[in-house]
Amino acid sequence: MAKVLIPLADGCEELEAVTLIDLLRRAGIEVVTPGLNPGIVKASRGVQIGPERTLDAALSGEYDMVVLPGGMPGATHLKEDTRILGLVRNMAAAGKYTAAICAAPMVLAEAGVLEGRQATSYPGVLDGLPGVSVSAEAVVQDGKVLTSRGPGTAMDFALALVETLKGAAVRQQVEAALVRA
Repeated sequence: MAKVLIPLADGCEELEAVTLIDLLRRAGIEVVTPGLNPGIVKASRGVQIGPERTLDAALSGEYDMVVLPGGMPGATHLKEDTRILGLVRNMAAAGKYTAAICAAPMVLAEAGVLEGRQATSYPGVLDGLPGVSVSAEAVVQDGKVLTSRGPGTAMDFALALVETLKGAAVRQQVEAALVRA
């Protein structure tokens, strides 16, 4: 079974975090949701999310993918956390997937993962970064790095992650049950 880590920081974008967790779990993917700090995470619009464990406890696990929700100041908290930067670097070095949405691709950039790659983000977040080819696409995959634009693209991003980890048939099954069209 694929296993994904989605760290939650105060100020994260709740629409992104909950959509990612929900759709990955619908696909039968194990999702671990630690908080950067102990206790409840207060998201960007005041929604309170209860992480399953602390980041320190979660870091001892093995994961196929790390996915970073955006939102402000959540993405900044992720970017300033040396444990997150180390995790992203280690995942990339091990040939595992790193993914981020909205403002969180700045964390991938800070960790050096976007160098020489194409990526997308919330408008303006990646502008001017050397070595990053910025796209306006909703979801961009460049090798084992996946990025997306923002809350409005969260479902498309989550479905792309499902397809990456479980294949097109599982993505289609999850998407059909959502009755998107």
